[in-house]
Amino acid sequence: MANPKAKMSKSRRDKRRAQFNARTKPATTVLCANCGEPTLPHRACRHCGHYRGRCVVNKLAKS
Repeated sequence: MANPKAKMSKSRRDKRRAQFNARTKPATTVLCANCGEPTLPHRACRHCGHYRGRCVVNKLAKS
């Protein structure tokens, strides 16, 4: 049987295991409290630029 030549680090092991969850589970989304659009948790809203009740990205200046 094949044996590993060197110990696999915890970081490398966990990166390999994370790929399974990334492929099988859908991304978690929450609704923005300001505009109601679905966004990723713990990130500013792509549509309005708000996070936790305050504007962190000025979307009007970019337009």
